[in-house]
Amino acid sequence: MQNESLAQLHRRIIRCTACPRLVKWREKVAKEKTPRFADEKYWGKPLPGLGDPKARLLIVGLAPAAHGGNRTGRMFTGDRSGDWLFRALHKAGFANQSASQHRDDGLKLKDCYITATLRCAPPLNKPLPLEIENCRMFLREEFALLKNVRVILALGRIGFDSALGLCREFGLYNFDKRPKFFHCAEYRLPENRLLLASFHPSQQNTFTGRLTEEMFDAVFRRARDFINKNSVR
Repeated sequence: MQNESLAQLHRRIIRCTACPRLVKWREKVAKEKTPRFADEKYWGKPLPGLGDPKARLLIVGLAPAAHGGNRTGRMFTGDRSGDWLFRALHKAGFANQSASQHRDDGLKLKDCYITATLRCAPPLNKPLPLEIENCRMFLREEFALLKNVRVILALGRIGFDSALGLCREFGLYNFDKRPKFFHCAEYRLPENRLLLASFHPSQQNTFTGRLTEEMFDAVFRRARDFINKNSVR
């Protein structure tokens, strides 16, 4: 929406009830909880993005984790994927600390903004096409408000598809053939921007060794290098 601030957009996201299946699931999880977090109050609502409004790095993930963001109320906070992400961000100078366990733990992102394809945790981490489509407007509006983005980093194939959608909608899609998703894939975009791809730091990828810490760190080093060489703050 024209002239809307990120804070206003975040408030609209938190109130969203567009997907009945996701509303039912996130609220069920928040009520029933999991034993290790039985004494905690779950967030149980959609999650807004997180980070620096002047960010030059935009990270696009899949969705909140049922007992991570859906519990803590902040993207990638309080789960294993977040452990990997914030550690890598800290190493590359995008975060002031290497871990985040709850909303008020002092985490601050610098030059980085984290968002996701979906704002609610989907059952089995598998969103339906209609649910992805329903959430597209929030991703689109966030991107429109983030004026300084130079690098778009997609985590996982669904995040990559969402990032490509953004490129199309904002006139940044300049490819004759559809870009392929693979780890460390990079594609130059118009207006001196870059699209990067990474395997998602899910337990399925990190526990099996499909994604190692060095592989993940390399993506953020590339993002930092491109930003430092191709933009002025």
